[in-house]
Amino acid sequence: MFQWMVWTTPVAVFFTCIVLMLIGMTVWEIKSPTIERKGFLPMVTTRGDRLFIGLLGAAYINLAFIGLAGWFMQWLSLEREPSIWISFVASMAWLVLALRKG
Repeated sequence: MFQWMVWTTPVAVFFTCIVLMLIGMTVWEIKSPTIERKGFLPMVTTRGDRLFIGLLGAAYINLAFIGLAGWFMQWLSLEREPSIWISFVASMAWLVLALRKG
C-alpha cells in the first residue's frame, strides 16, 4: 500500500513525531482546555491553531530544503547534498517556537 513512498529514517521519524504530537495535543486538550492568546503571530490563537501553523511551517521548511539541496551543494562546494536531518532540526525548532511563543 505504501510502496510509492520512500520511507527513509528521517521521513519515518518526522511522521512519527507528528502522530505523537497529535495524540499528545488531543490528550492535553481533553485534560486542560486551551485559552486563546496572542503571541508573535498576527492573530489570537489556541494551542491547536499554533500546532497547525507550526506543522504547515515545518512542512514548508522541509520542502524548501529538499528543493534547494542541490543549489546548497553547488553554492557551498559540497561533495554531496546536505543531510535531510538539517531540515528536520530546523522544522522542529520552528514548531517549538510557534507552539511556545506564537
